Amino acid sequence: MAVIHHTELKPSKLELLTQWLPSRPWYRGGAGAPEPVKAGGFRLDDPAGEVGIEFMVVTDAAGGEPVSYLVPLSYRGAPLEGADAALVGTMEHGVLGRRWAYDACQDPVAVAQLVALVEGRVRAQDQNESDTPDRELVVGSTRTALAGLPTVADSAAGTVLTWADGRSLLVVRELAAGSVVSDGAAAYVEGAWRLGDGARARGLFVELRPADGA
Repeated sequence: MAVIHHTELKPSKLELLTQWLPSRPWYRGGAGAPEPVKAGGFRLDDPAGEVGIEFMVVTDAAGGEPVSYLVPLSYRGAPLEGADAALVGTMEHGVLGRRWAYDACQDPVAVAQLVALVEGRVRAQDQNESDTPDRELVVGSTRTALAGLPTVADSAAGTVLTWADGRSLLVVRELAAGSVVSDGAAAYVEGAWRLGDGARARGLFVELRPADGA
């Protein structure tokens, strides 16, 4: 199990996201700079214990009306070769030293663990406590394995990971309270987060879609 270190980060994760979010096609934003506030999420464990994996939810009010986003991040102790375009930024960790933060949708270790989650082989962990399963996440898993590495594409609709057999995993970026899995989806992940007014919401985080025509 990953150990959660309650220590200082410079800059903080939210400060990194303030700079990174405007570069994303799925970020709605507004006239001013992003104002992300942590609103929920969960973690996944790297079996090798080297990469931190966090699916963070942030609520941003830069556009006037608060919008909640799912922001998967991976944290590494050294740069990920060939992944400069996926780099969110670097931080100084009070215990672990310099950490490189990446868009987890483009980190092969993080993607492998997300696949393991939707295949029912691993359980999500609490975002803030070590050795504690997340008790709010609901996973509908698939029995058909996803093999190999997917291609990754960002758009205003979210991030789509597509495998060679045509199946695709949608990572919802702009979350919607009450959203549900699509008809025909092979697997899904639903979670909870806090809205801008502090109320709790639930909705779809991830869904596995069959190949076109399947």
